[in-house]
Amino acid sequence: MAQSIEKEQSIQQLIEKSRNKKGKKIIEKIMPILLLLAALISVVTTLGIVFTLIFETFEFFKRVSIVEFLFGTVWYPFSSGSPSFGVLPLIIGTFKVTLIAIGVAVPIGLSVAIYLSEYASDRTRKIVKPILEVLAGVPTIVYGFFALTFVTPILQTLIPSLKLFNALSPGIVVGIMILPSIISLSEDAMNSVPNAIREGALALGATKLEVSLKVVLPAALSGIVASIVLGISRAIGETMIVSLAGGATPTFDFNITGSIQTMTAYIVQVSSGDAGYGTTIYYSMYAVGFTLFIFTLLMNLVAQYISKRFREEY
Repeated sequence: MAQSIEKEQSIQQLIEKSRNKKGKKIIEKIMPILLLLAALISVVTTLGIVFTLIFETFEFFKRVSIVEFLFGTVWYPFSSGSPSFGVLPLIIGTFKVTLIAIGVAVPIGLSVAIYLSEYASDRTRKIVKPILEVLAGVPTIVYGFFALTFVTPILQTLIPSLKLFNALSPGIVVGIMILPSIISLSEDAMNSVPNAIREGALALGATKLEVSLKVVLPAALSGIVASIVLGISRAIGETMIVSLAGGATPTFDFNITGSIQTMTAYIVQVSSGDAGYGTTIYYSMYAVGFTLFIFTLLMNLVAQYISKRFREEY
């Protein structure tokens, strides 16, 4: 009797094992298909965005000369008489904000990353890291109001000629916004440098600062470059801060105290209902977006080349 019960249990166990094996085989067959579908969705979405930009941009260039668009110094599309579509003022406005943001974010971000990686204790790192994560989670519209109502009045006390809408204030706040990404990625790159390299430099008589700046920083340069490029991409594509604090006056100059308009701010302006569907102004939004896409793509290609070159050297 006991033997028959044991045989039945062993048979049931074999049946369960075979079912589990069949289930695992089915999962093994289904998962690659699901992962392939996820990859295809990403690719198709990207291609859809690119083709939409290209087709709508071609429609714009059927109405406006590409030479006027690329080399014109006046951007005044809402004129009822003779509208002008020279994109250079929007590009200049975008670059002004981006350069100010990078000037703020890169020195501070690298300094904080070096401190957290090379000098900070575990306790300090546990305190600083969550603060940076909170800073990264602040909505950009909050940053925009912060720039308009807090940073600009402070700057006006230092620079009396500073206008209410200007390039300096949003540039500084955009730099603050991209700080967490630069700090986090740069610190990760520095932490990935083997400790044996640090110990070898210290054994040769190098100081802690020399090890940080002359050994760890060059060894982690590819990751640092990637973090800076990510920060530049976010600064170029930032919308709400420059829309609220930068103004809506495209000007072809390098003055940072007056009102500006960036490419993203113009897209917001048109998207808010200032232009009807099918008009030249409507299609100009896609032309500006395609220009922004080209700048970001070129910048990423340059960053990949720089990262690859420094990986080979170190």
